[in-house]
Amino acid sequence: MFSEKTSGRLFADEKHAAADWVTAFCDGGSRGNPGPAGYGVFIEGPDGETLAELSEFLGKTTNNVAEYSALLAALEWALKEGRSRLRVVADSELLVKQIQGRYKVNSPDLRPLYEEAKRRIAKLDAFRIEHVLRGKNQKADRLANLAMDRGMGRKTAGGDAKPAARPGAPAGAKGGNQPLPLKGYVKGGVVHLLEGELPDGMFVKITPDRQ
Repeated sequence: MFSEKTSGRLFADEKHAAADWVTAFCDGGSRGNPGPAGYGVFIEGPDGETLAELSEFLGKTTNNVAEYSALLAALEWALKEGRSRLRVVADSELLVKQIQGRYKVNSPDLRPLYEEAKRRIAKLDAFRIEHVLRGKNQKADRLANLAMDRGMGRKTAGGDAKPAARPGAPAGAKGGNQPLPLKGYVKGGVVHLLEGELPDGMFVKITPDRQ
C-alpha cells in the first residue's frame, strides 16, 4: 500500500509527465494521386501554444507517401528539439492503423517510410497516435495545401506563393517563358535532373551538352 507521501509524489510525477507532451497535427495531400504533393504539420504544446508549423512540397507522389512524410517530419522535429513525449493526430486511417500495428504495410513505397518512422518512434520516451476526421485537422491541412500551392507556383490567400528555387535561373528573373538552363542527363529514355525539379505541365527542350 502506498503511503500518502508516496502517492503524492507519484501524482506529481504523472502531472509533470503530462506537461511534457506535445501534439503534432499531421496531414499530407496529393493533387492527382500521384501528383503534386505536400505535407503540413502543426505542433502545439501542452497548453495549446504554437511550437512549430512545418510545410514542405514533395514533388510528384501519392497521398499516402505525403501522409508518412508529415509523420516523419513531426518525429524529426521532436527528436531535434528534445521533446521526448509526442502525440500525433492524423486524418489518415491507413497511416494511423499501420503505425499502431493494426494494418500490414504491403506497399513497397510505404515500407521504408514505415520502418524509418518506427525507428524514430523508438527513440522517444513516449508516443501515441490517433485518428481524427479531416474537419478536426484543419491547421495541418492548411499547411499541406500551402506547400502544394508553393510547389505549383499558385497564389494563396496570403498573396503570391513563393516558388521553389530554380537552378540556373538568373538573379531577379520573373519566370514567364524564359528558358531555364538546368543540368541533367538522359538514361533509358528518362530525363534525370542533377538538382532541383520542374513543376508539372512544363515543356522542356533538351539539348546536348557540348562543353
